[in-house]
This record gives sequence, structure tokens and C-alpha cells, in this order.
Amino acid sequence: MEQQLIRWLEERLGPGPKVPLALGDDAAVLQHSGSRSVVTVDLLNDGVDFVLPDDPPQRVGRKALAVNLSDLAAMAARPLAGVVALALPRQGAFELAQGLYEGMLPLAAEYDLVIAGGDTNTWDGPLAISVTLIGEVTDAGPLLRSGARSGDAILVTGRFGGSRLGHQFDFDPRVEEALWLITRYPLRAGIDTSDGLSLDLARVCRASQCGAELDKAAIPIADAAYAWAEQLGDGSTALDHALGDGEDFELILAVPPEAADALIDEQPLACGLTRIGRFVSEPGLWLLDENGSRTPLDPHGYEH
Repeated sequence: MEQQLIRWLEERLGPGPKVPLALGDDAAVLQHSGSRSVVTVDLLNDGVDFVLPDDPPQRVGRKALAVNLSDLAAMAARPLAGVVALALPRQGAFELAQGLYEGMLPLAAEYDLVIAGGDTNTWDGPLAISVTLIGEVTDAGPLLRSGARSGDAILVTGRFGGSRLGHQFDFDPRVEEALWLITRYPLRAGIDTSDGLSLDLARVCRASQCGAELDKAAIPIADAAYAWAEQLGDGSTALDHALGDGEDFELILAVPPEAADALIDEQPLACGLTRIGRFVSEPGLWLLDENGSRTPLDPHGYEH
């Protein structure tokens, strides 16, 4: 099956300026400029990150690539190349692999990303798919979690909550947005919200040795968060889901106050930018209500 898949991929991919050799060797040869690169990998499993056959292979393949692209966005890195590893159920392995790649390849082309190689195997268990991407940082350097300072504004892209109603598969990685911002504004720290707004913000605070105050009324809540809360009927609110659902794949950014003011006034991104709070010197997370009263916020979201 593996060789059959390689032949099929050779027809779809072929050599190019970033990968001068076609598929078929034991490792990929990358033509690189010598600038700094970043590498990210994510592993997705049937029954955890998706459910076959309810979720079509094309959507699963797209998601597997998109979550890695979101990691590159969090680092403000330009996608270069990737490799894909598949552990396929024996029954229908080739057709499943085709479907996965049919979901990945259009997205890869959209971001000028080359699928440079990978590995496949078949077994008696469920599908597991691992994607590794290499990205190139800009002259501004990689955007890290550890650069936030007390007084920095907290800016986010997009809206939050209710990702289980489809956004977890159909989201657009904020790669272009991150690259545009970092080449024009002094971004100090960043992360993508793969596991939840409050949980991922807490990770920035931990890495930066600070805390954060969130303006409760400013948090941009997706329509899907309201729909999901109503569908569950368990007493949870749309705000609860905005803070903790995860798989929003938006960006949390630490930005100096003056630059944040300019960005909010300018609103240069189609997905929107919202100022939701500020970093503070005191460790911890807090929610501020309309009266300025501060309530401790327990970070919550998806724990791996």
C-alpha cells in the first residue's frame, strides 16, 4: 500500500524549488536559505480529535495540517515544508489515505507549503495522523510565549467558543495575520488557542512570569458558543465556552499599549482584533466586570 501511495503522491506533488528531489528517498532534501527555522508536530487520533466515519477523511486531513499551521502562526513563522505520518486501519487504507491528502493538499497550496515526504503503516487499530511542519521566521524573530510584560495589552483575533459545532475542522490558521502584524508592530508574545482562551493565556503568563486581567464584557464570543450552551442545556454560558472550549485556533498577543491602541483604531485584519485585557505583575488570572470588580479565573480548557 505504501508504494502505491507514494506513486499516487508523486503524480500530485513532484519536485520543486523548495524540495529539489521528488518523493522516494529515505529523507527529504530541503533547499533552505540559512535563516532560522521552527519545527512543529501534532498527532491526531480517531476517537479523540475526530470520529470516523462521522467526520469525513478530507475534513480530518485538513484539520491535521491546519493545527500545525496554527502553531506556525503562533510563532509568526512562514510555512516552508512538512512531512506526514499515517497509521492506517488495514481495511480501506489506500482510500482513507487518499481522502486525508485530498483534505491537506489544497490547504498546503494555499499557504505555499510543500509536503516533502512522510511515512505510512497499516495496523488493526484506529487512524492516527502526525504532521510535522518546518517554518521560517522573519527578521523580527520568532514570537515566543515568554515576552509579555506587565502593562502590555492582550489582543486576540477572531471570536471564541462553540468550536465543536464545526469550527474545529473549518478554521483558518492565522498565518498571514501573524506575519503581517509582526513585520509592522512590536508584538512581544503570542500563542494560539488550541486548548482554550483561559488555559492558553495562563501558559503565556506562566512563561512570562506575570498575570492577566480580562475585561469580561470585551471577550469576543462566537455565535456558536451561544448555540452550544443552549444545545447542552447544562447551565453553562456562552462565556464559559468562549473561555474554555478550545480549538478556536485564534491568536493571543501581548502588545505594548501604544501599539495596541493603534491596532484597535486601525483594525487591519479581516478576522478582527479585540483588546480583552492587560498583563499584570501579580501572578494569576482575573475577570473584571463592568464595575471593575475583580474575580479570580480558574484556567480551563482541553488538557492533553
